[in-house]
Amino acid sequence: MGIHGLMSYVGEHKQFFSDIQLRNTKIIIDGNNLFHRLYFESNLDLQHGGDYDSFTDIVRKFFETLSVCKIYPYVVLDGGCDLLDKKFATLKERARDKIQVAYSISRGGGGSVLPLLTREVFKQALTKLEVPFVQCFSEADRDIVSLANHWNCPVLTLDSDFCIFDLKAGYCPLNYLQWRNLCICEGTLDCYIPARCFSLEKLCSHFSHMNKALLPLFAVMNGNDYINLPALETFFSKVHLPVGGSGWRGKKHVRIQGLLNWLSRFSDPTEAIGNVLKYLKKHEREEIRELLCASMEEYEQSDVNLEDFFQNGNFDSQVTRKLALPQWMLEALAKGHLSPFISDALLLRRTILHVQVENMQRPSAHTVALPIRQVIYGLLLNASQNSEVTSPSKQSNKLPIVHEFDRSQKTLKKFFVPTTILPRDFCEDHRPLATLTEVPRSDRLKLLLETLGVKASSLQPIPSPLWLPVAVTGYWTRYSEPKVKLHCLQALLLGMVFGELHRTTSSPDPAVFHVKDKMIYDQFLKWKEKNFQKLLDLDTAHTFCQWQCCLQMGLHLNQLLSTPLPEPDLTRLYCGTLVHRLCKELKSAHGAENLLISSPKMSQLYCDLFRAVKSTVAPDFFQEITKTKSCKEKNKQATSQAEITRQHATLEAQPFCDNRFASLMVED
Repeated sequence: MGIHGLMSYVGEHKQFFSDIQLRNTKIIIDGNNLFHRLYFESNLDLQHGGDYDSFTDIVRKFFETLSVCKIYPYVVLDGGCDLLDKKFATLKERARDKIQVAYSISRGGGGSVLPLLTREVFKQALTKLEVPFVQCFSEADRDIVSLANHWNCPVLTLDSDFCIFDLKAGYCPLNYLQWRNLCICEGTLDCYIPARCFSLEKLCSHFSHMNKALLPLFAVMNGNDYINLPALETFFSKVHLPVGGSGWRGKKHVRIQGLLNWLSRFSDPTEAIGNVLKYLKKHEREEIRELLCASMEEYEQSDVNLEDFFQNGNFDSQVTRKLALPQWMLEALAKGHLSPFISDALLLRRTILHVQVENMQRPSAHTVALPIRQVIYGLLLNASQNSEVTSPSKQSNKLPIVHEFDRSQKTLKKFFVPTTILPRDFCEDHRPLATLTEVPRSDRLKLLLETLGVKASSLQPIPSPLWLPVAVTGYWTRYSEPKVKLHCLQALLLGMVFGELHRTTSSPDPAVFHVKDKMIYDQFLKWKEKNFQKLLDLDTAHTFCQWQCCLQMGLHLNQLLSTPLPEPDLTRLYCGTLVHRLCKELKSAHGAENLLISSPKMSQLYCDLFRAVKSTVAPDFFQEITKTKSCKEKNKQATSQAEITRQHATLEAQPFCDNRFASLMVED
């Protein structure tokens, strides 16, 4: 959530905080806030699709610092959208804003857009570090409060709503946590992190010792992510808000200051609401009363027992009991083994596809992965050939539809996407979702590989952790628009080799570590750290954005199918600055094989990766084509065809993966 302007307001009032030495305690961490904060405050690259290796190193250092101070973290991640859609308007507005910010970054301007796979990388890093985490079923704020109060420990986040929640041990804003500035207690060897803790009591004391039960009403009236009532503007236009007070520093926060002062006159929320309603039209009053009371409930503790999850692996709540989802899926969602994308598609039949720093003149980078998403939707919504949809020409409207919100040029559009009909041999003996984990692995693997258009035999020569990335890379190579260039593919595969080089050069085992590998690794690091020109190569960036979209959906499909292919190590799989630099080097001078010539093992790995991908395309796929004017026009037409087809295709049932872009777009 978030209360408009409150975080900057309290930040201007040091008297609301206490300086603390954070050590020897459990702490509940808002995971979404943390991975955003760690990525953006660390000056990591934002133009080239993410430096996930550097981000992983920062996550590791952060939690190692907590460990040194005997701080025991429990990370709580947001899940999908709430079933009542209270926040949907806010989510759409944020998606629109992100498109504009991504466009600015692509042109060399400022802004922050999180790289696409950051959340998945963060979860893998937590798993490696053995940091306990849970993924809630919607926004996690209330669940965080319940656990923190049960354990009487502080909350670490950067969310202004936690200035409203009544937390026993307080709220430590992330921007005041000096985790890079480790200190030692005088006279001991104990370490601590300097921090500040927000005090609800100090805030209320500042406003004439107001009843803290009034603060949820303040949050709702001031405006948060869930509610913004136009009718309340009538109240604000008529009431005199007493700004006053020695803490007021100008007009920036006049409404916040005045509203808190005004509410402090009343003994409880009931009295305050009654006085608010006096300023409204009589026919509006009862409806507004109900809305205010319902919205204030968002600041009550939840019924979720996260202690039971962290101790016994059980996630139970009123919400999950109402969902009637298979138990395996509930457990997978809570453990983060399935993405909120899955629950949104299943429960709301709607997804929001996150923009990247891509070429805004081309169709969205997500377009290329649409067929993979349609298979996911088919599995979730049971679009099997044995269902009631038996005749596509007669019953096309009965195909389940998922609404996708995605970028089109520089605007947010809504697409109506029909699910893919799953193969008969996959569905004839079982209901796909309820018993999906009981389907033989061979059948699940077959569906995954058929979706990606890869044969299992082509993956055998390469290490198993790279099977899924290579299968996805073959899919991307065939369907990406503009067509994948040879040096882009080579750079991407060399980036995967770089991840393997990190593993071997970091290993203490002399049988694994090789001096020549270290020399190549150091050279790759130099390329990674080279400064880029201000202007981004948009088509190259767009190409790699498409690869990330394919990988993201390949991951989701593999997870939904209970990982018939091993989960790849995303923390070392893609480094955007290195891949873009290698792309430039390979285009201008070097041959890919020459970069690894001093390490036969790494050279062989690269060759195996390249052969596996090449086996998925036509033999002449990478042959140079004379760039005549007519060829350029033809390519331009092909580039736009995906978006045109996506806009105008009928909702007709399609055979499994036959139609690459079967969807209909309407403006939202």
